[in-house]
Amino acid sequence: MTNQAQRRVTPAKARRDTKKLNRRKALARRAAARRRRQYAIAGAAAAAVLLIVGAVLVFGGHKAAKPKGGATRSGGASSAASAGASASLPPGTDPALATKPVVAAPSGTVTQLKVTTLVAGTGPATQNGQTLEVNYVGVSYKDGQEFDSSWKTSQPYSFKLGQGQVIKGWDQGLLGVKVGSRVQLDIPADLGYGDGDKPTNGSLRFVVDVLSAK
Repeated sequence: MTNQAQRRVTPAKARRDTKKLNRRKALARRAAARRRRQYAIAGAAAAAVLLIVGAVLVFGGHKAAKPKGGATRSGGASSAASAGASASLPPGTDPALATKPVVAAPSGTVTQLKVTTLVAGTGPATQNGQTLEVNYVGVSYKDGQEFDSSWKTSQPYSFKLGQGQVIKGWDQGLLGVKVGSRVQLDIPADLGYGDGDKPTNGSLRFVVDVLSAK
């Protein structure tokens, strides 16, 4: 009887044992949750490392595949720039009009207006009253120095032909010029800005590209 009594578990002890068991189970669950979190973090880190390594390999491979020659790169850039400039010209225009002309240094004296065709256009001839869109470079006969150019702003200049909006040398010299042409105008002082000491005074030489006439 004594041994049986000793082995008997009281309600209080049973509650304590249950609490201990519950605590052990809770600790075990928390430990398992921590391990799962650690595994998840480790897996994400490994995936990130793999992504970075893959990106390095991919982009590194692309760089190695590019041509190394500096001439190749600069040639490509030049082609792109030329294509962009040509794209702004009217269809059928000579590609020469996509770049600023080099104006030959003038010499001698100019007594009358002289028009020289440098690039022959294929468009219709200009008429008085039309709005012309042009690019131009102007230099002085005195010293050959450039004093004005539409190329500085990369914007063509527009005006109405024969309406006195420009100097007489332009109104007269650009009349009848075919659209798409590049012409050189040698203009005496009386058809320009007159005589004087300013860079625009005296005889002038203009190279004008006629881009459109509407």
